Amino acid sequence: MRSVRQILDGKDTPLVTVSPQDSVLEALKRMAESSVGAVLVMDGGELVGIMTERDYARKVVLQGRASASTPVSAIMTSPVRTVTPSQRARECMQLMTELRFRHLPVVEDGVLLGVVSIGDLLKTVIEEQAEEIDQLQAYIAS
Repeated sequence: MRSVRQILDGKDTPLVTVSPQDSVLEALKRMAESSVGAVLVMDGGELVGIMTERDYARKVVLQGRASASTPVSAIMTSPVRTVTPSQRARECMQLMTELRFRHLPVVEDGVLLGVVSIGDLLKTVIEEQAEEIDQLQAYIAS
């Protein structure tokens, strides 16, 4: 089973961050430019929250707030649940399923290393299962 570090090493998606004072509109623009579904909220080098498309839909659109005047701090999810680079993909998938998250920031010794999404983890599990099937088929055929 691949570790989170191995998954991050294979990703080319940029790490997208905003500050708590940035407007929700600015955060949405950064998400759209980078084709990501979440931005990490950093304050002085410290991870203080995460803002996702779900946060936007539930806390801005449904509540009739204005994206341009609402600060990210008003809708971000905080505190943030994180994982370490040594954790395994299946463990992260289980955590995401139980807590209904789609993005998990990866932190080691207080340093933000990246984010794994449910899509990253699903891709990893599918690749691992395909490799295992190939090995089993080769074993049976020999």
